[in-house]
Amino acid sequence: MRNKNHPPKATFESVWATLQETAQLMKENERERKEYEQRRKEEFAENERRRKEAEQRRKEELAENEQRRKEEFAENEQRRKEEFAENEQRRKEADERSEKEWEKLWNSMKAMQKEVGGIGNSNGKIAESYFVNSFEKSMQFAGQKYDAIEQSRKKMIKNLNLRGEYDLLLYNCTSVVIIEIKYSAEKKHVGWLLKGASVFKQLFPQYANFELYLGLAALHFEENTESEAIDHGIAVIKQVGDNMVINDEHLKVF
Repeated sequence: MRNKNHPPKATFESVWATLQETAQLMKENERERKEYEQRRKEEFAENERRRKEAEQRRKEELAENEQRRKEEFAENEQRRKEEFAENEQRRKEADERSEKEWEKLWNSMKAMQKEVGGIGNSNGKIAESYFVNSFEKSMQFAGQKYDAIEQSRKKMIKNLNLRGEYDLLLYNCTSVVIIEIKYSAEKKHVGWLLKGASVFKQLFPQYANFELYLGLAALHFEENTESEAIDHGIAVIKQVGDNMVINDEHLKVF
Protein backbone atom coordinates (compact mmCIF):
# COMPACT_ATOMS: atom_id res chain seq x y z
CA MET A 1 0.00 0.00 0.00
CA ARG A 2 1.41 3.45 -1.07
CA ASN A 3 2.09 5.99 1.68
CA LYS A 4 -0.16 9.03 1.01
CA ASN A 5 2.31 11.35 2.78
CA HIS A 6 5.00 10.87 0.11
CA PRO A 7 4.80 12.26 -3.43
CA PRO A 8 4.69 9.75 -6.23
CA LYS A 9 8.03 8.64 -7.46
CA ALA A 10 9.27 10.58 -10.50
CA THR A 11 9.56 8.63 -13.68
CA PHE A 12 11.35 9.40 -16.92
CA GLU A 13 8.08 10.13 -18.59
CA SER A 14 6.97 12.59 -15.91
CA VAL A 15 10.32 14.43 -15.89
CA TRP A 16 10.28 14.63 -19.70
CA ALA A 17 6.75 16.01 -19.66
CA THR A 18 7.77 18.65 -17.11
CA LEU A 19 10.76 19.67 -19.19
CA GLN A 20 8.60 19.97 -22.29
CA GLU A 21 6.05 22.05 -20.40
CA THR A 22 8.78 24.35 -19.06
CA ALA A 23 10.28 24.76 -22.51
CA GLN A 24 6.86 25.59 -23.90
CA LEU A 25 6.33 28.24 -21.19
CA MET A 26 9.74 29.74 -21.94
CA LYS A 27 8.89 29.91 -25.65
CA GLU A 28 5.56 31.54 -24.86
CA ASN A 29 7.22 34.08 -22.55
CA GLU A 30 9.83 34.88 -25.20
CA ARG A 31 7.12 35.33 -27.83
CA GLU A 32 5.20 37.71 -25.54
CA ARG A 33 8.41 39.61 -24.74
CA LYS A 34 9.18 40.05 -28.43
CA GLU A 35 5.61 41.16 -29.15
CA TYR A 36 5.77 43.69 -26.30
CA GLU A 37 9.14 44.97 -27.52
CA GLN A 38 7.77 45.29 -31.05
CA ARG A 39 4.73 47.22 -29.83
CA ARG A 40 6.97 49.51 -27.77
CA LYS A 41 9.17 50.21 -30.81
CA GLU A 42 6.13 50.93 -32.98
CA GLU A 43 4.64 53.27 -30.36
CA PHE A 44 7.98 55.07 -30.02
CA ALA A 45 8.28 55.39 -33.79
CA GLU A 46 4.70 56.73 -34.04
CA ASN A 47 5.29 59.26 -31.26
CA GLU A 48 8.53 60.35 -32.89
CA ARG A 49 6.76 60.76 -36.23
CA ARG A 50 4.06 62.89 -34.62
CA ARG A 51 6.68 64.97 -32.80
CA LYS A 52 8.56 65.62 -36.05
CA GLU A 53 5.34 66.54 -37.86
CA ALA A 54 4.38 68.96 -35.06
CA GLU A 55 7.86 70.45 -35.10
CA GLN A 56 7.69 70.86 -38.87
CA ARG A 57 4.29 72.55 -38.65
CA ARG A 58 5.61 74.89 -35.96
CA LYS A 59 8.62 75.82 -38.11
CA GLU A 60 6.38 76.43 -41.13
CA GLU A 61 4.01 78.62 -39.07
CA LEU A 62 6.96 80.60 -37.66
CA ALA A 63 8.40 81.07 -41.15
CA GLU A 64 4.99 82.12 -42.50
CA ASN A 65 4.43 84.60 -39.66
CA GLU A 66 7.93 86.02 -40.12
CA GLN A 67 7.32 86.42 -43.84
CA ARG A 68 4.02 88.21 -43.21
CA ARG A 69 5.71 90.48 -40.67
CA LYS A 70 8.47 91.36 -43.15
CA GLU A 71 5.96 92.06 -45.92
CA GLU A 72 3.81 94.27 -43.67
CA PHE A 73 6.90 96.13 -42.44
CA ALA A 74 8.08 96.64 -46.03
CA GLU A 75 4.65 97.93 -47.09
CA ASN A 76 4.43 100.33 -44.15
CA GLU A 77 7.97 101.53 -44.73
CA GLN A 78 7.25 102.13 -48.42
CA ARG A 79 4.08 104.08 -47.60
CA ARG A 80 5.96 106.14 -45.04
CA LYS A 81 8.71 106.94 -47.54
CA GLU A 82 6.19 107.91 -50.20
CA GLU A 83 4.26 110.15 -47.80
CA PHE A 84 7.48 111.70 -46.53
CA ALA A 85 8.64 112.35 -50.10
CA GLU A 86 5.26 113.86 -50.98
CA ASN A 87 5.30 116.10 -47.91
CA GLU A 88 8.90 117.06 -48.62
CA GLN A 89 7.93 118.05 -52.14
CA ARG A 90 5.11 120.20 -50.81
CA ARG A 91 7.50 121.84 -48.38
CA LYS A 92 9.99 122.58 -51.14
CA GLU A 93 7.27 124.06 -53.31
CA ALA A 94 6.19 126.29 -50.41
CA ASP A 95 9.83 127.36 -49.80
CA GLU A 96 10.08 128.51 -53.41
CA ARG A 97 7.89 131.50 -52.63
CA SER A 98 10.06 134.55 -52.83
CA GLU A 99 10.73 136.95 -49.98
CA LYS A 100 9.32 139.74 -52.09
CA GLU A 101 5.96 137.99 -52.40
CA TRP A 102 5.92 137.39 -48.65
CA GLU A 103 6.57 141.08 -47.94
CA LYS A 104 3.77 142.08 -50.29
CA LEU A 105 1.41 139.63 -48.60
CA TRP A 106 2.42 140.80 -45.13
CA ASN A 107 1.88 144.48 -46.00
CA SER A 108 -1.44 143.65 -47.66
CA MET A 109 -2.52 141.65 -44.62
CA LYS A 110 -1.77 144.49 -42.20
CA ALA A 111 -3.73 146.88 -44.42
CA MET A 112 -6.67 144.45 -44.51
CA GLN A 113 -6.60 144.14 -40.71
CA LYS A 114 -7.19 147.87 -40.38
CA GLU A 115 -9.93 147.94 -43.01
CA VAL A 116 -12.15 145.04 -42.07
CA GLY A 117 -12.15 145.53 -38.29
CA GLY A 118 -11.76 141.88 -37.37
CA ILE A 119 -14.92 140.34 -38.88
CA GLY A 120 -15.92 138.33 -41.97
CA ASN A 121 -14.16 135.86 -44.20
CA SER A 122 -11.37 138.26 -45.04
CA ASN A 123 -10.28 138.18 -41.42
CA GLY A 124 -10.03 134.40 -41.53
CA LYS A 125 -7.86 134.62 -44.63
CA ILE A 126 -5.66 137.19 -42.92
CA ALA A 127 -5.11 134.95 -39.93
CA GLU A 128 -4.58 131.87 -42.10
CA SER A 129 -2.06 133.64 -44.33
CA TYR A 130 -0.14 134.98 -41.35
CA PHE A 131 0.15 131.71 -39.42
CA VAL A 132 0.72 129.49 -42.45
CA ASN A 133 3.54 131.70 -43.66
CA SER A 134 5.00 131.97 -40.17
CA PHE A 135 5.14 128.19 -39.80
CA GLU A 136 6.52 127.78 -43.32
CA LYS A 137 9.39 130.03 -42.32
CA SER A 138 10.13 128.43 -38.95
CA MET A 139 9.03 124.77 -39.46
CA GLN A 140 9.20 124.43 -35.65
CA PHE A 141 6.72 123.66 -32.89
CA ALA A 142 7.31 122.98 -29.18
CA GLY A 143 11.06 122.70 -29.68
CA GLN A 144 10.81 120.16 -32.51
CA LYS A 145 11.82 120.61 -36.13
CA TYR A 146 9.24 119.55 -38.71
CA ASP A 147 9.91 118.34 -42.24
CA ALA A 148 6.60 118.98 -43.97
CA ILE A 149 3.60 121.29 -43.74
CA GLU A 150 0.13 120.88 -45.23
CA GLN A 151 -2.77 123.34 -45.40
CA SER A 152 -6.54 122.76 -45.50
CA ARG A 153 -6.60 118.97 -45.47
CA LYS A 154 -9.98 117.20 -45.50
CA LYS A 155 -10.90 113.53 -45.39
CA MET A 156 -14.11 111.52 -45.01
CA ILE A 157 -14.70 107.78 -44.52
CA LYS A 158 -18.38 107.40 -45.33
CA ASN A 159 -18.99 103.85 -44.08
CA LEU A 160 -17.45 104.75 -40.69
CA ASN A 161 -19.22 108.13 -40.57
CA LEU A 162 -15.89 109.85 -39.98
CA ARG A 163 -15.01 113.31 -41.24
CA GLY A 164 -12.14 115.64 -40.49
CA GLU A 165 -11.02 119.05 -41.69
CA TYR A 166 -7.67 120.48 -40.62
CA ASP A 167 -6.44 124.04 -41.19
CA LEU A 168 -2.73 123.28 -40.83
CA LEU A 169 -0.70 120.09 -40.29
CA LEU A 170 3.00 119.75 -39.46
CA TYR A 171 4.84 116.43 -39.87
CA ASN A 172 8.14 114.83 -39.01
CA CYS A 173 9.14 111.18 -38.62
CA THR A 174 7.64 110.78 -35.12
CA SER A 175 4.92 113.38 -34.59
CA VAL A 176 2.07 115.33 -36.15
CA VAL A 177 0.75 118.78 -35.13
CA ILE A 178 -2.84 119.84 -35.82
CA ILE A 179 -3.33 123.61 -35.76
CA GLU A 180 -6.75 125.27 -35.82
CA ILE A 181 -6.51 128.83 -37.20
CA LYS A 182 -9.05 131.56 -36.38
CA TYR A 183 -9.04 135.32 -36.64
CA SER A 184 -10.89 135.52 -33.30
CA ALA A 185 -10.78 132.31 -31.23
CA GLU A 186 -13.71 131.31 -29.01
CA LYS A 187 -14.14 128.51 -26.47
CA LYS A 188 -16.17 126.51 -28.99
CA HIS A 189 -13.13 126.35 -31.26
CA VAL A 190 -11.29 124.39 -28.56
CA GLY A 191 -14.05 121.78 -28.81
CA TRP A 192 -13.79 121.73 -32.60
CA LEU A 193 -10.06 121.11 -32.36
CA LEU A 194 -10.44 118.29 -29.82
CA LYS A 195 -13.15 116.65 -31.96
CA GLY A 196 -10.95 116.73 -35.04
CA ALA A 197 -8.03 115.26 -33.09
CA SER A 198 -10.18 112.40 -31.76
CA VAL A 199 -10.72 110.98 -35.27
CA PHE A 200 -7.43 111.99 -36.90
CA LYS A 201 -5.66 108.64 -36.41
CA GLN A 202 -8.71 106.75 -37.68
CA LEU A 203 -8.81 108.92 -40.79
CA PHE A 204 -5.05 108.64 -41.27
CA PRO A 205 -4.00 105.26 -39.78
CA GLN A 206 -0.45 105.66 -41.12
CA TYR A 207 0.07 108.04 -38.20
CA ALA A 208 -1.42 105.71 -35.57
CA ASN A 209 1.89 105.39 -33.69
CA PHE A 210 2.89 109.06 -34.02
CA GLU A 211 2.72 111.56 -31.17
CA LEU A 212 -0.13 114.01 -31.79
CA TYR A 213 -0.02 117.64 -30.62
CA LEU A 214 -2.64 120.40 -30.90
CA GLY A 215 -2.39 124.15 -31.31
CA LEU A 216 -5.00 126.94 -31.47
CA ALA A 217 -3.77 129.96 -33.46
CA ALA A 218 -5.59 133.29 -33.55
CA LEU A 219 -4.97 137.00 -33.88
CA HIS A 220 -7.48 137.60 -31.10
CA PHE A 221 -8.77 135.39 -28.25
CA GLU A 222 -12.17 135.82 -26.66
CA GLU A 223 -12.38 135.85 -22.85
CA ASN A 224 -11.32 132.56 -21.16
CA THR A 225 -10.49 130.91 -24.50
CA GLU A 226 -6.75 130.82 -23.87
CA SER A 227 -7.19 129.23 -20.43
CA GLU A 228 -9.67 126.72 -21.89
CA ALA A 229 -7.10 125.64 -24.48
CA ILE A 230 -4.26 125.48 -21.95
CA ASP A 231 -6.38 123.40 -19.55
CA HIS A 232 -6.79 120.80 -22.33
CA GLY A 233 -3.06 120.68 -23.10
CA ILE A 234 -3.38 122.69 -26.33
CA ALA A 235 -0.70 125.20 -27.36
CA VAL A 236 -1.88 128.81 -27.70
CA ILE A 237 -0.42 130.56 -30.76
CA LYS A 238 -0.77 134.31 -31.30
CA GLN A 239 0.79 137.33 -32.97
CA VAL A 240 2.85 139.64 -30.77
CA GLY A 241 4.09 142.59 -32.80
CA ASP A 242 5.53 141.16 -35.99
CA ASN A 243 6.33 137.81 -34.38
CA MET A 244 4.41 134.59 -33.87
CA VAL A 245 4.53 133.44 -30.22
CA ILE A 246 3.67 129.90 -29.07
CA ASN A 247 2.66 129.14 -25.47
CA ASP A 248 3.34 125.38 -25.16
CA GLU A 249 4.04 125.27 -21.43
CA HIS A 250 1.16 122.88 -20.73
CA LEU A 251 1.26 121.00 -24.05
CA LYS A 252 0.32 117.31 -23.91
CA VAL A 253 0.42 114.36 -26.29
CA PHE A 254 -2.95 113.20 -27.67
